[in-house]
Amino acid sequence: MRQKSPDFNLDEIYMPRRQFVKGVAMGSALLGLGLSPATLLASAKQSIGQPILQGNHFKLAIASHPVNFTGKSRFATAVNGSVPGPILRWKEGETVTLDVTNHLAEASSIHWHGMILPTEMDGVPDISFSGIAPGETFRYQFKVKQSGTYWYHSHSGFQEQSGLYGAIVIDPQTPDIVSYDRDYVIMLSDWSDEDPTNIYVKLKKMSGYYNFAERTTADLVRDIQQKGLSRTWSDRSMWNWMRMSDRDLSDVTGYTYTFLMNGKAPADGWTGLFKRGEKIRLRIINGSAMSFFDVRIPDLKMTVVAADGQNVEPVSVDEFRIGVAETYDVIVEPKADRAYTIFAQAFDRTGYTRGTLTPDPNLTADIPVLDPYPLLTHQDMGMNMSGMNHNMNGDKNKSVMDHSGSGMSHDMAIPGSAGQGSNAKIIHSHTEFGPHVDMRTQKPEFRLDDPGVGLRDNGRQVLTYADLRNIAPTIDQREPEREIQLHLTGNMARYMWSINGIKYADAEPLRFKYGERLRITFVNDTMMNHPMHLHGMWSELETGDGKRLPRKHTVIVQPGSKVSYLVTADAMGSWAYHCHLLYHMLGMFRKVIVS
Repeated sequence: MRQKSPDFNLDEIYMPRRQFVKGVAMGSALLGLGLSPATLLASAKQSIGQPILQGNHFKLAIASHPVNFTGKSRFATAVNGSVPGPILRWKEGETVTLDVTNHLAEASSIHWHGMILPTEMDGVPDISFSGIAPGETFRYQFKVKQSGTYWYHSHSGFQEQSGLYGAIVIDPQTPDIVSYDRDYVIMLSDWSDEDPTNIYVKLKKMSGYYNFAERTTADLVRDIQQKGLSRTWSDRSMWNWMRMSDRDLSDVTGYTYTFLMNGKAPADGWTGLFKRGEKIRLRIINGSAMSFFDVRIPDLKMTVVAADGQNVEPVSVDEFRIGVAETYDVIVEPKADRAYTIFAQAFDRTGYTRGTLTPDPNLTADIPVLDPYPLLTHQDMGMNMSGMNHNMNGDKNKSVMDHSGSGMSHDMAIPGSAGQGSNAKIIHSHTEFGPHVDMRTQKPEFRLDDPGVGLRDNGRQVLTYADLRNIAPTIDQREPEREIQLHLTGNMARYMWSINGIKYADAEPLRFKYGERLRITFVNDTMMNHPMHLHGMWSELETGDGKRLPRKHTVIVQPGSKVSYLVTADAMGSWAYHCHLLYHMLGMFRKVIVS
């Protein structure tokens, strides 16, 4: 649960920002890209080795570019010749113009993730605009209405997986309330030498193609020694009957992925410099296609000060999980002249990426060993253990995972912490069960204080959603007028993903009335984590204090659980609403129309 750090106070974290330390300009590198120096500025605000573009008018070129992350030469989809693309630094309140030219042989796009802007500037083909055809330039232009850490990526095909992503840092219009001396972007991502289309084809043929962590005979022997034959047999029978594996954590793993930090593979690592006693702001972005990361800096506490670009009350932690598309800003204060490792391990423990914070480029730090491979539990499957028949020879209806194909019960509770006394009309979305659904959760629970599989009781202080509390009061404190319940559904054997059992191609749009206050409740009927992203509007997570709801653009829904958040439908037009796991997006996607 939430803990305040013993070694800081609120005034030390939130005060006018100190003067930045000036750095070496990167003008020569930017000139090499053919960009006008009049529109560009480099400073020590940026991460070492990453180009930064600052100003009001930007020229971005999308093109294939040779890269080598693994010892093999490949082509990536780059922005201005770099992967990740250049850091874009904007100022709240100003209007930015971005001329994006597509040099690919296929259509492309850029979506400004988490930005509040007009629908025609959102960058989603077939929803907000027609895309950018080969050889064409599209002008994005909008007023910047927020500050914080965000990112951009393609919304066309699998271009995001092949390198088309980058960071956005927006300086506040008034002095920053977060105090820091040095500012680094940490962009986490996953790279494969395989063509992304081939990855998807393999998953469609065999959903477990990249999972090499399935149980072996040695695991069975160890379980019998530790738990006894009867319990081991019961556990194995349960998973087998459900046609599931307690090791099915990620669809795509380190078998094909090389995990990157600011475009650096683990063998090299990224490096950031500091002086002892400085406050360093790390803007950590998960720009992966499919990978969740657990992030920690051994021997160095992190103070979380922002989530998805929005300031939160500071929380001191040792570790946090960052889902695909989420961002967290943390403050660290090294007290010694030594190096520290920024360690981001894939949450399925099949690999990691890393960086080094150091006062001297010649100093290095030990790299932690990967944590043990996490195992899913009955809790992760939303199981009602009180009615469980461990014999597995009895009534199947006593199992929580219902494979019977009958209708689903809709007797969900509103979260007691945020929804008590609510008069919202509950809209029970019709859920179809057919070829798109191979499992359903009987007893989903709100688990905001659960750090997730692999992080429970690991001896470290781990951030949870329950710890997040907005630094500013909730703007819209109306009770929701209605609730929309959406089930996240899938068929792992056939690698089919959907919402309410209906894939995007067959689904009707969700319709919001302009100005209304809504509650969205997600029920995860699958064994996968799903980071759900609503474009154009904030998702205000119901964490317990309705007056300080944290504003997020991406919300993780854990396996077998449910999550609710409030939305003010204040953005007219058509918007995308989807799981941000790239290979889930084709089915687990909805169009939202606000009118």
